[in-house]
Formats: sequence, structure tokens, C-alpha cells
Amino acid sequence: MTIAPKLLKGAIVAIDPNSQKPSVIVFQYNPHTLTRRLEPQTMGGESRLQPLRIKGAPVETIDVEIEIDASDQLEKGVVTALAMGIYPQLSALELLVYPKSSQVIANEALLNLGTIEIIPPEAPLTIFVWGPSRVLPVQITSFSITEEVHDTFLNPLQAKVSLGMKVLSYNDLPSKHRGHKIFLAHQVVKEVMATVGTIGDLGSAVGGNMNIL
Repeated sequence: MTIAPKLLKGAIVAIDPNSQKPSVIVFQYNPHTLTRRLEPQTMGGESRLQPLRIKGAPVETIDVEIEIDASDQLEKGVVTALAMGIYPQLSALELLVYPKSSQVIANEALLNLGTIEIIPPEAPLTIFVWGPSRVLPVQITSFSITEEVHDTFLNPLQAKVSLGMKVLSYNDLPSKHRGHKIFLAHQVVKEVMATVGTIGDLGSAVGGNMNIL
């Protein structure tokens, strides 16, 4: 009998800047594809004397499409699914790009008291988790929801959520910020992985004696 390995689920973790309490949104189904784009941050044409210098980590963006479906929960008679469909799960994702209502109310009260400058509330630290080797601080840059099936109360039962994310590196965050340390740890893991995926002998790769140094 063959036992299939347990499949890890991707997730998004939001850490409240005040309480430091995490909220974990686990993907019901892992996206079939994940699109990553890296824009190198080199000196380029800025200096012909030092064209190979790198200014920092590349600007990386990630696009994923998440599917959410209430079918299994409806079959099992889960009360929340019967009453609200997948609206709670969609709400958890949407709140990643909302300020807290308590902060909005507090800022409105300060404005009514005559406060001249109001500092916008700080968003939670959002972390994209895609396996143990990829834990990345991100900023949500685009968000679209396609609701496909609804119940009699117009609660969504199936939906596809497209997320665009920008990875926040040490270029974007202060050195004492938790996200700065998370990204730096991610790069260290990537460097270790790279040693597994490369060889140091060009001759053995091309099948002959070759020296380019």
C-alpha cells in the first residue's frame, strides 16, 4: 500500500502591527500556477565604471489565482457555509487591503476635534507562505474576485480570487522591521538552495577542458 505524502497548503499570514497577533488564511486549494517576475536592480547605464554592481534585491512580483468552493462544506452541513457560503473566507482576504474600522473611526474623531495632520493607519504585515523554503513579506498590489455561483440569499458559493503581490525586501523595510528579517532569511535559504542547483566546474558541464578565467 502506497501512502501519498501530505500536501502542504499555501497561506497568507497577516500580523497586526499593534497586537502582533497573526491571522492565518490557508488556501482551500493550492493555485495550479504561480507567476513570478524579477526586475534586477543593477547600476546598468548609470555608471560605465561599475556596470556590474547591484543596488539591492530585485523587485519581485507574484501573481496567483485562488479558488474557493463551499461544495464540500455544504455536503457536510457546515452551518457557516449553509448560512453565508464562502463570504467569510472572501472577507478575510479582502480585509488585507482595508484599514481597521476602529482606526477609521478614531481618525474621524481626531479630525472633528481639529487635528491638522492625521497619520494613515499602518497595514498589517502580510506574509505569503508557499512551502517552508518560501516565506515572504508582501504588499497586495492588485485584487480581483470573480464570484461564480450564489445561493438563494446571493451568498457566493464559488469564487476565483486573483492576487497581485509585490515582495517587500530589505530595500523597502527598516532594518529592525520583522519583514526585513524575514526577507533576509528567505535570501539565505535561496543561497543555500543555489549551491545544490549549480556546479563549480565548467569543463565537466560542457564535456571538455575549458577555462574562462
